[in-house]
Amino acid sequence: MEQCWRWYGPDDPVTLDHLKQAGATGVVTALHHIYDGRAWSLAEVLERKRIIEGNGLTWSVVESIPVHNSIKIGTPERQRYAGWYKDSIRALAKAGIHTICYNFMPVVDWTRTDLAYRLPTTGYALRFDAIDFAAYDLFVLKRPNAEASYSPARIAEAEARLKETSTEAMAQIERNLIAGLPATERRYDREAMLEALRDYDDVGPAELKANLAWFLNEIVPVAEEVGSRMCIHPDDPPFSLYGLPRVVSTAEDVRFIFGAVDSQANGLTLCTGSFGTRADNDIGAMIEEFGPRIHFAHLRNVTREDGGSFFEAEHLEGSTDMAAVVLALMREEARRHKQGRADWRIPMRPDHGHLLADDIGKTRINPGYSLIGRLKGLAELRGIMRAVERFELA
Repeated sequence: MEQCWRWYGPDDPVTLDHLKQAGATGVVTALHHIYDGRAWSLAEVLERKRIIEGNGLTWSVVESIPVHNSIKIGTPERQRYAGWYKDSIRALAKAGIHTICYNFMPVVDWTRTDLAYRLPTTGYALRFDAIDFAAYDLFVLKRPNAEASYSPARIAEAEARLKETSTEAMAQIERNLIAGLPATERRYDREAMLEALRDYDDVGPAELKANLAWFLNEIVPVAEEVGSRMCIHPDDPPFSLYGLPRVVSTAEDVRFIFGAVDSQANGLTLCTGSFGTRADNDIGAMIEEFGPRIHFAHLRNVTREDGGSFFEAEHLEGSTDMAAVVLALMREEARRHKQGRADWRIPMRPDHGHLLADDIGKTRINPGYSLIGRLKGLAELRGIMRAVERFELA
């Protein structure tokens, strides 16, 4: 697999030199300053590519061109934003960049209640505490009709948790949940969050799926035309938050997406952390079924806890057998190579590393995207890949 690294652009505290020191060769990035749905110009794409290639690296994957909210809720203005999206695909293709990861999560991107969960190792991880989340949703945000999203037992747990949580601690949970993460389209305060949720009052799973299918029918023909590969990222976490629908969470969801537009250009980002948060997702079976249309892989691990909580584990620990995942993906690469596919190699990146060593205490850091934790993860994954090359595929 092509060893890649997510980079947030010139302002990222983890530099391209750091990326090279980690041993990666491919860059996963985007024009993170354009998050309002406008088209990416060829000039700006080429300038970002120039910076990357000037450092001896390759811009391998775009992550992400944001999907405007009008497309997700299906308002008339979606046609204009879909047109700009297609212009961005064309501009990237002219620059020689053909793999595009994107997501279709409504309102919020990846969501965690704790961005610095202390581990027994004394490092720090991202964590989602389902009871903390419910306490915030029910009793702090006070989302209308939130009670309908929870069982009576969970409501009681959330109420008890709120009573034992300090005002300062709950304020931190709120910041973690709604204040915004790196390269997200929207940032909220409490009232703005409630307003954003109201956009989805009439959008349930069926409506969101229909809007995703509409979007795919708009963009995939353009991707086919210019030789690009769209690869949708699963929901993170892969279950409803704030009563919102989630439609990229299971194997059945992927079947719907692939069936909406049956094209090699309509593919998947295999995120082992997102899919692995659900015990009913068999990632090995998903690779076997969807392998030919897996265009990108996020390799990270989570440890599932009771009641829907989880935390980011070390890359080779947690609830997913990462060695088996890497083996399955490399077998898929071997099949593609034998078939003569030009895109036989699957770009991957280590994702959501722990906060470790000298990175602890730094004031400029993107949660989950510090240097040392991802370097450790990439080194571990590289070891598995080398062993597979030597003993399985030689």
